[in-house]
Amino acid sequence: QVQLVESGGGSAQTGGSLRLSCAASGFSLSTGCMGWFRQAQGKEREEFAHIYYTGATTYAGSVKGRFTVSKDNAKNTLYLQMDSLKPEDTAMYYCAARSCFSPEYTYWGQGTQVTVSS
Repeated sequence: QVQLVESGGGSAQTGGSLRLSCAASGFSLSTGCMGWFRQAQGKEREEFAHIYYTGATTYAGSVKGRFTVSKDNAKNTLYLQMDSLKPEDTAMYYCAARSCFSPEYTYWGQGTQVTVSS
């Protein structure tokens, strides 16, 4: 059974930083692909960061240069370092996992709230 458990959400002020973690079990980060998603109130969920099994990363323009996705294969844990936070980063954040051979995400975490105040 696959489980993804996020942690590290909370509140920050504009310009501050937060670090999210996503601990995986039953799914190997060394062979799979992982994404970070967020959904703000009243908006659609968006994928803004992705990391391949190789460690290669891609980012949406809205977070590029401010957010960094990384992983520790030994701990089977995904991370998201968020710097220079803005109020528009306020959302529920989710990690998700998929086979790198499939475009669809199969497994999802429960989400963690991030709130950025001005």
